[in-house]
Amino acid sequence: MAHASNLIADDIEQYLERHATKSMLRFITCGSVDDGKSTLIGRLLYESKLVFEDQLSALESDSKKVGTQGEGLDFALLVDGLAAEREQGITIDVAYRYFTTERRKFVVADTPGHEQYTRNMVTGASTADLAVILVDARKGVLTQTRRHSYLVSLLGIRHVVLAVNKLDLVDYSQEVFEGIVGDYAAFAAEIGLDQVVPIPMSAYMGDNLTDHSPNTPWYQGPTLIEHLETVEIEDALQTAPFRMPVQWVNRPDLDFRGFSGQILSGVVRPGDRVRALPSGRESTVERIVTMDGDLDEAVAGRSVTITLADEIDVSRGDVLARADALPCVADQFEAQLVWMGEHDMLPERPYVCQIGTMTVQARITRPKYKVNVNTLEQTATNTLALNEIGVCNISFDRPVPFDPYVENRDTGGFILIDRLTNTTVGAGMIAHSLRRSDNIHWQAVDVDDEARSLLKGHRPQIIWFTGLSGSGKSTIANELERRLYALGCHTYLLDGDNVRHGLGRDLGFTEADRVENIRRVTEVARLMADAGLIVLASFISPFRAERDAARELIGPDRFCEVFVDTPIEVAEQRDPKGLYRKARSGELANFTGVDSPYEAPPSPEIRIDTTDISPEQAADRIVELLRQRGIIT
Repeated sequence: MAHASNLIADDIEQYLERHATKSMLRFITCGSVDDGKSTLIGRLLYESKLVFEDQLSALESDSKKVGTQGEGLDFALLVDGLAAEREQGITIDVAYRYFTTERRKFVVADTPGHEQYTRNMVTGASTADLAVILVDARKGVLTQTRRHSYLVSLLGIRHVVLAVNKLDLVDYSQEVFEGIVGDYAAFAAEIGLDQVVPIPMSAYMGDNLTDHSPNTPWYQGPTLIEHLETVEIEDALQTAPFRMPVQWVNRPDLDFRGFSGQILSGVVRPGDRVRALPSGRESTVERIVTMDGDLDEAVAGRSVTITLADEIDVSRGDVLARADALPCVADQFEAQLVWMGEHDMLPERPYVCQIGTMTVQARITRPKYKVNVNTLEQTATNTLALNEIGVCNISFDRPVPFDPYVENRDTGGFILIDRLTNTTVGAGMIAHSLRRSDNIHWQAVDVDDEARSLLKGHRPQIIWFTGLSGSGKSTIANELERRLYALGCHTYLLDGDNVRHGLGRDLGFTEADRVENIRRVTEVARLMADAGLIVLASFISPFRAERDAARELIGPDRFCEVFVDTPIEVAEQRDPKGLYRKARSGELANFTGVDSPYEAPPSPEIRIDTTDISPEQAADRIVELLRQRGIIT
């Protein structure tokens, strides 16, 4: 750190104080494969004197073994830490590096150039203030350059450096540089990037990185480091309305109750009127508590504990907001979505959604279109594949407070998580709430489900039969309904084939159609249970996610899963409808157990092996369970 070495030696405390008060810039480097992103960052670290002697020795050794610069240092190896990256000479994962200069501190994310790693690039860009988009002077603006530029715009980054790299390989041609700048400017205007600073450079040679290069006397603009040190990043979060998601309700004793979290935007002071959302209850800020004592004010980026003058109900996930400048509250939105999952997105499949500190269940109700980021063409679609970007309608299972993403990235952004694998499968940016979210409200009624149950003489229950085709689900369900009818119970049997004649007649048997079929059945079954009935739902329902979602929606006390566990060989021998034969011959596609998967329930309430017991014995077991649960007497 040569830029501060004298001050360190003379007055370490003054140096530390100056360092602590430096502003920070977060930026990303992106562009097509082999445009020199890692080399650029490695050179910046080298020029900033932030490479220690042992690292430099390792760099010299690695450059000889796996470097791409002959006898010279391969600065990309300072950043490309994965073995696969070094072997292939590309960036796969997002690599974060930290460095500092006399005027500013920096966090830089080196993001992958390959199209299949677009999701990694989105991860790196999600917190960045500025993007350095590299273009190989020999190749010009490429498809991936446009893709990354579109993502930069989509994620709300407004400051862009167009780094025309490897200019040494085109003899530092001004004509080449200006041609690339012109091509890029035309595309940038289409996607709303209006703060683009073009810089000619050679990352490997160091041209125009920290000092003006004598090789480009025709260039009079700033060097890269000069621009990074001086670019003014609008601190919109400081002037935006106060928002603080509650991360923890702090209750160490009976005399203290505070709400802890990080302030995402705005300023808060004791005496300010705030509202807790989504409940809408108001109070006044009494204290702003920190480990170092109470504060007179706290600003965006600060983690604090706030106490309120009134005892109002506030929980983790709620948002404290300024009472006279509130966020929206809704449960249905239009959002831009970047799909990161290996498997295609399925409309109506339940996903876990993380928005702020709140965790909710989300369904993508309708994809509207996907965007070809190369041409910006909008194409109608029913799904999104890995790395595709689209606009979708999305529904949450409860109202959440939010701001449009263009106004606040923290309160307007969310991620989708697969319920079974716990992997992140999507990143979303809320555009606005849907009108129906504001206009449709639950109507209160005087006769509730408890009253209906009392009238019928038993409690409601949904008995969900799942298993392969031919396993015996419908036979057992029919026998069970006969037993319950004889006991005077009010029942209804929802059978898979029967439902397909009406409620699901417009659906096929693709994964997406199966998901939608079970969603519809779940909603119907819930209404029937609300009416006080014992509902027998007999469906293959091959996917665990939909069965788990049904259990959550209906409630575990009203849901009983019966797994009719018949081996596929036995089910195929029975084959009462001839479906397995058609599937094996290729006449019937997407058939569960043959060319479409079945996910067995790991812990059903009842498991029935029809090779071991009869349908009558199976029905007896279920009746006994209903008595144990107090559903029937």
